[in-house]
Amino acid sequence: MPSKEDYDQMIKEVGRFLTGHDDNIIKDLQTKMQLASENWEFERASDYRDLLEAIATLRTKQRVMAQDMQDRDVFGYAVDKGWMSIQVFFVRQGKLIERKSQLLPYYGEAEEDFLTFLGQFYRNSQHLIPKEVLLPKQIDAQAAAVLVGAKMVQPQRGEKKQLVQLAIKNARVSLHQKFNLLEKDVRQTHGAVENLGSQLGIGKLNRIEAFDNSNIMGASPVSAMVVFLDGRASRRDYRKYKIKTVVGPDDYASMREVIFRRYRRVKKEGLPEPDLIIIDGGQGQVNAALESLEMLGMAHIPVAGLQKNDKHQTHELLFGKPLKVVTLARNSQEFFLLQRIQDEVHRFAITFHRQVRTKNTFSSRLDGIEGLGPKRKQKLMKRFKSLAKIAEASVADISETGIPYQVAERVHMVLNENTSD
Repeated sequence: MPSKEDYDQMIKEVGRFLTGHDDNIIKDLQTKMQLASENWEFERASDYRDLLEAIATLRTKQRVMAQDMQDRDVFGYAVDKGWMSIQVFFVRQGKLIERKSQLLPYYGEAEEDFLTFLGQFYRNSQHLIPKEVLLPKQIDAQAAAVLVGAKMVQPQRGEKKQLVQLAIKNARVSLHQKFNLLEKDVRQTHGAVENLGSQLGIGKLNRIEAFDNSNIMGASPVSAMVVFLDGRASRRDYRKYKIKTVVGPDDYASMREVIFRRYRRVKKEGLPEPDLIIIDGGQGQVNAALESLEMLGMAHIPVAGLQKNDKHQTHELLFGKPLKVVTLARNSQEFFLLQRIQDEVHRFAITFHRQVRTKNTFSSRLDGIEGLGPKRKQKLMKRFKSLAKIAEASVADISETGIPYQVAERVHMVLNENTSD
């Protein structure tokens, strides 16, 4: 933790900021944060990061001058190099009272991943749904309203538009700052990989493959695999799986199926075997994975489980025969590596699940329309994003996607008949 002298210096710097001398202070704090990270002083680096975020919040407060005293949340995001940074401003009674930021990987369409985040954000009981949510213009506001159950606004002018633009700008700055820390952290994972392998008694972990299941009450069950090579995510090796043999919400059976499918292919095609398989789950999921490996004659591959606590945070590592908790220091690089792996596979799985669920809903409403095959459905999805948008479109608009006019007429008729029921 920072010394008393460090805290006193921070207080002086905040005082200088309040008197208007902020640019030099921010540069100085960024330098100190990077230096602390390079020296493996992660708690100190975290304190500097928190101070930078506090200053950013103060800057934002100075620009908020809402007149209607209404409660609203303001969202902005930025993407780069496969990562998404999301900023949320909480405005209550016309004043910005808090700011949150989150950095996460994204896959496919940024807008779709943002909607996934939005739905999860408001499922958290700590995030109360306000009267109004301000969104960037590229987001499907209608889909967002369905997910959240609040009024969605995409401002075109004035103060509200400035707030959204400010959230987007802060997201870009946050993304840039966190890339610096992330790159240094990733380089340090080489030591973490060696230490983790040593603690498990299996040597250096050059290749780690991690799995997670995703479903809602058994609907559209999927699983996903991510791969880490020498401690770094290898996205080209990621794989998605639609569960084929399981009926209903059965995580154990789903894990048994996907592990069997994955390593049957590894064995058949001579693909590289992992040094460690990580299962996002506890004893039941790990045992299911071990059963499939045993059936394939590949029980020599080590399997570990990552359990979460009631706050859905990485809690403990299970390993061995029988499974036991492997004690890892919460501030160790090994623990941070496992957190990254678990967060990555969970994010990849739920994003894929949302895509599958959306496509299933989309397809079911359009099934049976003469002349509308899979490729034409894809054209409609790409152009309109949602069934509601297609229903609102004219026959001419639908036809402009390359669908014959008569087929477009049938699509328009079916969707509007369904809408009116």
